[in-house]
Amino acid sequence: MFDLSSMTEYVPAFVEGFIVTAQVSIVSIIGSFLIGVIVALMRVSTNKALQFISLCYVDLFRNIPFIVLIFFSFYGLPEIGVYIDAFWTGCLTLSVAVGAYVAETLRAGIINIDKGIIEASKSFGLSKFRIYQKVIMPIALTTSVRPLGSVFINLILTTSILSAITLNELTGASKIIASTTFRPFEVYVFLVIFYGILTFILSGIIAVWHRHLNKYNGVA
Repeated sequence: MFDLSSMTEYVPAFVEGFIVTAQVSIVSIIGSFLIGVIVALMRVSTNKALQFISLCYVDLFRNIPFIVLIFFSFYGLPEIGVYIDAFWTGCLTLSVAVGAYVAETLRAGIINIDKGIIEASKSFGLSKFRIYQKVIMPIALTTSVRPLGSVFINLILTTSILSAITLNELTGASKIIASTTFRPFEVYVFLVIFYGILTFILSGIIAVWHRHLNKYNGVA
C-alpha cells in the first residue's frame, strides 16, 4: 500500500543526496560555462588552428555517451596513475562534456550578432578585446540565456548517472533507501520531488537572469 509517511526517517538521507547533487551541479555549471566561453571564442577566432582544436573538442564530447566518459574517467584513468575521487571526477567530467554544448550555444549567439553593431564598435576605436568584453559577449549572453538554461537543467538531470561511480547523490541515495525499505515507489516519488526542486530553482534563476539582461529591451 502506498505510504509516503514510511519515508519520514529517510528524509535526512534524501537531503544529504540532494546537497551532493546541488554541489556537483553548481561546480559543473560554473566549470562548463567557463570552458564554453573559451571554446566559443576559439570557434569564432580567425586563427585556423584554434578553430580546428575547438571543433575537434566540440565534436568529440558531443558524440560520446556521458556514461562512457564517466567510466573512462573513474575506472580508466587510475590505470595510468591518475586518481580522482568520485565527487571531483563527476564535476570535471560534467564540466568538460557539457562545456561542448555551452560553447555551441554561445557560438550561435555570437555569430548571429548584427555585423553593423560590431563595425560601429570599431568606429569608436575600441580594441578587439573591449569589443568582445563590452559588446559581443553581453549580446551573445542575452540571446543565449534561455538555451543555456536548458543545457544546465540537462546537466542537473545528468548528475543521476554519477551513482554509477559510487557517488551517493540523489539517485545513489535513493537506490540505497529503496534496497533497504523495499518501497521503491515511495522512494522514487521523493526522488522526483527533489529533482523537481532543483530544476525549479535553476529555472527561476535563469528567468531572473534573462529579465536582468533584457531589462533595457522591454523583454519580460
